[in-house]
Amino acid sequence: MDTIHSPIRRPMTMKRYCFACLGLLLAPSLTVWAQEPTLREADRIRLAEAFRLAEAVRPAIWDGWAKTPFAVLLVTADHEFLIRHPRPSDDFTALGYDALLQSDVYVRGRVFQPNLLATFPAVGGLSTVVVGQPEQTGQTSTRWVVTLLHEHFHQLQDGQPEYYPSVQALDLAGGDESGMWMLNYPFPYDSTDVVAQASRLTRAAVEALQAVGAPSFNARLDAYRAARQHLRAMLPGADYRYLSFQLWKEGVSRYTEYKVARAATRGYTPSDAFRRLEDFEPYDKAAEAIYEHILDELTHQTLDQYQRVLFYPLGAAEALLLDAARPGWHARYFVEKFYLDAYF
Repeated sequence: MDTIHSPIRRPMTMKRYCFACLGLLLAPSLTVWAQEPTLREADRIRLAEAFRLAEAVRPAIWDGWAKTPFAVLLVTADHEFLIRHPRPSDDFTALGYDALLQSDVYVRGRVFQPNLLATFPAVGGLSTVVVGQPEQTGQTSTRWVVTLLHEHFHQLQDGQPEYYPSVQALDLAGGDESGMWMLNYPFPYDSTDVVAQASRLTRAAVEALQAVGAPSFNARLDAYRAARQHLRAMLPGADYRYLSFQLWKEGVSRYTEYKVARAATRGYTPSDAFRRLEDFEPYDKAAEAIYEHILDELTHQTLDQYQRVLFYPLGAAEALLLDAARPGWHARYFVEKFYLDAYF
């Protein structure tokens, strides 16, 4: 009888040895590929800081904001992670509970652009902050966290009773049911007269802000309001409604971003993990930078160049002027929607 050799006991040739070594080298990579996607630790730290900061400052800035769901969809290169969302859609897979985020976490393949920064009913019909990572959105960790609360304020706006019917009543959509009219509305950005008057208005806003607390404030505020009325008289009704809506929605969100950073300087301490991030910036520095950026945009940007983005700093400036002139204006914001100038 011939002897039968077990494969284990057969002498190993150089060729078989090389294939075995190659298998050992590839094995760790194959293991990594098989792993389920996970949130980066730095992203977990930033998200946790945003949620923690929101808990600390929301009640002091807007009534009712603390009750607003803070659902976030974090967009990475290949995946999207859903956090603090009460009703994920069926295309998400549960990853389990994250104690740091105090939330179940869900994941799906990437759908949205990784540099997106927006708030809309992206998942399950609920207003959701859809945001890329800081390196994709061009922000430091601190500014990313503060901007996340800007977007969270949009969730408060969207959640107001009759908000969507009120927006529809502005009659600006022109048949567009996607909501893209908010970005694409044909405002007269290229009108020479409108552009010139908008520049007068932004200069008046800067001068009034710089005069807050000074004897000249009332005169500077009157000059701003006169420039505002002049621009209103130049615009057809629909264009004025669009301007007012953008100042109310995006401008006050930029203002809220500043107020969040400023509130974080009063009795709030960032987490140790957040402060250890390489690009951490103290909140007082972030607040100062946001305020200076508002002034810089109003000073150097024109309506024909910046278009609707100019409404962000202009609305923020108007809200700051209201703080100085009519400190109780927040009580009217959600009741008399869309027309900040009425609060003066």
